[in-house]
Amino acid sequence: MEATRELYWNIGHGAAVLVPMYLVTAAALALLGYYGYQRLRIYAKGKPLDRTDNRSERISMLVKNVLLQSRVVKVKGPGFAHGFFFWSFATLFVGTILVALQADGTDLLLGVRFLTGSFYKIFSLVLDVAGLAAFITLVGLFVRRYLVRPAGLETTRDDAVMHGLLFAIIVTGFLIEGARMAVTEVVQQPDLALWSPVGLMVAKILAGSQPEDLAQVHRGLWWFHFVLVAAFICAIPFTKFRHIFTTSANYFFAPLGPKGALVTVDMEGDAESFGTAKIGDMTWKDIFDTDACTKCKRCQDRCPAHATDKPLSPMKVISQLGEVARETVEDNLVEAVGKDALWSCTTCRACQEICPAAIEHVNKVVDIRRNLVLMEGEFPGDEVVTAMGNVEVNGNPLGMSFASRGDWAEGLPVTQLSEGAEVDILYFVGCYASFDKRNIKIATSFVKLCAAAGIKVGILGKEEKCCGEPMRKLGNEYLYQTLATENIETIKGYGVKKVVTACPHCFNTLAKDYRDLGFDIETEHYTTYLERLIAEGKLKVEQGAFECTYHDSCYLGRYNETYQAPRALVQAAGGTIREMERKEAESFCCGAGGGRIMAEEKLGSRISVKRVQMAAATGAGVLVSNCPFCLTMFEDGVKGAELEGLLVARDVSEILLERLSPQAG
Repeated sequence: MEATRELYWNIGHGAAVLVPMYLVTAAALALLGYYGYQRLRIYAKGKPLDRTDNRSERISMLVKNVLLQSRVVKVKGPGFAHGFFFWSFATLFVGTILVALQADGTDLLLGVRFLTGSFYKIFSLVLDVAGLAAFITLVGLFVRRYLVRPAGLETTRDDAVMHGLLFAIIVTGFLIEGARMAVTEVVQQPDLALWSPVGLMVAKILAGSQPEDLAQVHRGLWWFHFVLVAAFICAIPFTKFRHIFTTSANYFFAPLGPKGALVTVDMEGDAESFGTAKIGDMTWKDIFDTDACTKCKRCQDRCPAHATDKPLSPMKVISQLGEVARETVEDNLVEAVGKDALWSCTTCRACQEICPAAIEHVNKVVDIRRNLVLMEGEFPGDEVVTAMGNVEVNGNPLGMSFASRGDWAEGLPVTQLSEGAEVDILYFVGCYASFDKRNIKIATSFVKLCAAAGIKVGILGKEEKCCGEPMRKLGNEYLYQTLATENIETIKGYGVKKVVTACPHCFNTLAKDYRDLGFDIETEHYTTYLERLIAEGKLKVEQGAFECTYHDSCYLGRYNETYQAPRALVQAAGGTIREMERKEAESFCCGAGGGRIMAEEKLGSRISVKRVQMAAATGAGVLVSNCPFCLTMFEDGVKGAELEGLLVARDVSEILLERLSPQAG
């Protein structure tokens, strides 16, 4: 006998079955479509934004992240469980489609059956294994949510409905299969029954019942199972089930431009307001993000502000914005999110990096800050107002005279471009390496290393102004653009061919943000530049054994994915790195980003203290970084954690200078 089965066994295949079945299915799909359309009307409250360019690349991202669950499985445990559940349930869905295709299509209309022979056996085995995998992973996810209950994981009615429906669909599916097999296969086709191992196990449990009773149970469960599937379809727009569509679509709508780039506001247009104060100020994609969120809390778990008891949860920010978009409440985004939460963000991008739904958190926070600063004149504190004023007057937030910006370079092998000398690179120094006593060591180390490699270095001196990044991330787009425009004109005026900077914030700003304002000069961070000089044999350093731990700064790491070059420099100097648990893309912020370098940390505990404690836990006595902001924060953090004498923060350029070969230069 050929391996196959009667697809509508015990149910029938006439109009009395097919008409109500397809009518209910059509009604469920119509309900899904109608309420899906209602969601589209909510998204339409936002401003237009084109996210359909480069469609081939977008489709590729969609396929990769949906079929492979690439972003989901970044987190072991729940990530892999969700991934396996998706693959299993998707397999069951495909199997159901194949059954309907044969029963109500090719067999009914053409007399063609393809679920036969060896293909049917494999089909049965694959679906049984997929159903079992779906059940096991769903149990695991249920235990995590309702028994383990990780801190911060919000559980609502949605979750109960979702778990209940999915459990019921899977269990009734196996009961239906078991009842059918108990009557048609266990005795009659025992070899075929082996290809449905889970169904066979259920069938053996039911085998003691009378065939008539099993047929009745089978028929009732079949229709109940069908109603559950219809309920599942109807529940999609009303529960987190909608992420099946919204999260998948969000992969297609993800930004393709430079990582972490913000929209450059037209400050000279006829706009009556800047930033976002109400839902209508946001883009449709910002609102769509709120529907793609599954409240998995990955962003919250990695947020440095949340980890140090500040009133910021990226997950709740997205949820709060969604509530404002969907409900007829007062349309005030600042009140919905809270000022303290908005000012607590360090724009470290840890939330976006780990988000399985490709949600864009940082730009939403910065856009609301823009409205607070540009339209309301509000800042997180008086010290920030003072720093902004210092930048307006002297081009730096430290309040130092602009004329003394190049004083650190006196007596060093560096040339001011105003002197007209030929140089190989322009070193964009940044504010802290120009004025802060601790960070001046970075600038001096870098130019000495370049000199040893035969590189002619030029600086702008008093003509250099702050890159504007801290001001921009705090919301002062006008001041940022003023500074950026002046810097661009100055640099271009000297015909510079290449810019190198030691500050990741300056690097990210010049390499990405300035492009919108007409800056097209090659810009590189000093770690990759020095690594290349060593690789080419131009810079010679001697190894001296030492142990350290290394901190990946957010703006060099997550924003620019530069992880190996700094480590290669440490190793070139003979260092052995004891890695912190939070490293590379999972690195923990120092607390200075988002303009927080200019603001006092008044809420919760200090982010820098938490980070240096992580460094101290490695047992290494040296914390190496490559960011002036980070070093500034870590020095304060070491004091705050009472780790003086046990941990010292250093820049990799200082270590390389100490290892400089006598033959260099």
